Amino acid sequence: MDRIYVETKDKKYPIYFEKNFGALKDAVRETGLEGRKLCIITDSNVGDIYADKFIESIKDCFNDICVYTFKAGENSKNLDTISDFYDFFMNNHVDRKTVVAGLGGGVCGDMAGFAASTYLRGIKFIQIPTSLLSQVDSSVGGKVGVDFKNSKNLIGSFYQPDFVYINLETLDTLPKREFSAGMAEVIKYGPITSREFFDYISANKEKISSLNKECLKEVIKMCCEIKADVVSKDERESGLREILNFGHTIGHAVESKMNFKLLHGECVALGMAAVMDICLKRGYVTQNDCYDLKNLLEFFGLKLSINGVSVEEIYSQMFLDKKVKNNKIGFVLINGFGKPFSTTDVSKDEILSAVNSILR
Repeated sequence: MDRIYVETKDKKYPIYFEKNFGALKDAVRETGLEGRKLCIITDSNVGDIYADKFIESIKDCFNDICVYTFKAGENSKNLDTISDFYDFFMNNHVDRKTVVAGLGGGVCGDMAGFAASTYLRGIKFIQIPTSLLSQVDSSVGGKVGVDFKNSKNLIGSFYQPDFVYINLETLDTLPKREFSAGMAEVIKYGPITSREFFDYISANKEKISSLNKECLKEVIKMCCEIKADVVSKDERESGLREILNFGHTIGHAVESKMNFKLLHGECVALGMAAVMDICLKRGYVTQNDCYDLKNLLEFFGLKLSINGVSVEEIYSQMFLDKKVKNNKIGFVLINGFGKPFSTTDVSKDEILSAVNSILR
């Protein structure tokens, strides 16, 4: 099996890259999870397409399998849904030997992981990401949680899975809008790591857009390698890992104030476009840098302006973000491609100007 490893202070686990579910049995056996109960958490979209295929591929590995399906969408990502998970766990006699599998996109993986991290003070957990965004970002690194009172990921924990299994076949059924949203997280790795990676995405954009599997596998694997390296050095986001939040400060605020009508990746794209405004005005990047980033985002169908929300609403929402320190909003800026840094030294005027740059 094609794999890489994420290694933190307390745990080392594999990320598998496969073209279907055919190697899942090997993954389960290799990681020592065979012979247990399996509890699958999935959503109403993914479950209809992949739950049966997933079960068929691993049914010989587990002595009992149960499935809980929740209503798809960010609006389900809350403590009420987690409470429903707990009820299901109790009714199905989930114990400390049970394995929880998150079969779905970022919302599913975040919630399944959070439930696994808190039920019985923590039970085994595997990630089966089925969206591009979850494959390149949310399934890797152990950040799990839920939204709270319309604020993004305000409640959560760090809880690493026992393995991540990426099945490229699931991208064939991913809606185009969801794929585009995932590309925002792919493109994000360019500004924060290297111009070389960004140029690779740009040079292969047609292949990526047409779902060329070999190219997609290479891109997804590179993204996972980048994130695995960052997580191995800073699991709990105390320093280096903050760079992965490029575009997320303003993006999360937009996502919340738009009542989650926009997808996470769509908001990250808006956030990146906005923060480049700050970088440009400070002289950290060139006009061409901004053009190149925005042009690539727009190629994948990501809109870089919105209406229906005010600059004041977005600014106020940012103070509820996890990255606020001593009542100062945290940002990731870049001093050129591949040179990211975290800072709270961004003035209100700079923030308002950046937000205004994406409003119409």
